[in-house]
Amino acid sequence: MLTGTMNQLNTNFSVYFAVAAASLAAGYYLGQILPSASKKEHVQQILRQCKQRAEFEESEESDEEEEDDEDDEDDEEYEIDSVSLNDVPGEVRMALVIRQDLGMQKGKTAAQCAHAALGCFRMIGCDSHRKSYNPSMVYRWLRGGQAKITLKCPDESTMDELYALAIALGVNACVIHDAGRTQIAAGSATVLGLGPAPKAVLDQITGELKLY
Repeated sequence: MLTGTMNQLNTNFSVYFAVAAASLAAGYYLGQILPSASKKEHVQQILRQCKQRAEFEESEESDEEEEDDEDDEDDEEYEIDSVSLNDVPGEVRMALVIRQDLGMQKGKTAAQCAHAALGCFRMIGCDSHRKSYNPSMVYRWLRGGQAKITLKCPDESTMDELYALAIALGVNACVIHDAGRTQIAAGSATVLGLGPAPKAVLDQITGELKLY
């Protein structure tokens, strides 16, 4: 009887000890991740400083824009109805065609490609009032992993031909023109964004181009 009681006490003690240890660990952890009052005030001070700096920089940018209203990125967007392509089966992807004669550095190229991808997505997937709106194609593209391919284009005249062919085939397209703040002349066509569209159709436009 005494042995059973001792075993029970030992078991209870082990449970209590485990609970106490877990509570202490949890309390220590929360103390580390939850900021104290002084830390909160420090964080709030940093945020206030960031807000003031951002407002000041925004004011300066506004003054510069008043002096030169034309120094902005420009997207060449011709809204095309791509619904007829919804019946074409297979993978849906986006193609980003990059001009090579401009000699853009990698960082610049990456930024222009991102701009082209967003431009295409905005045209085809964001505004139901646009002629280019095609949620079914966007859904296929998203479900398939948002495939994108980067390709080389020798010059602007070739890019213009690709753009015209894309429009003729009913493929969503967007040409990015640089603002000219760095590296290249203002207004230069840098990247042609195509799609999202079925790969079989994009291959008719870009099949001869090499990978970037």
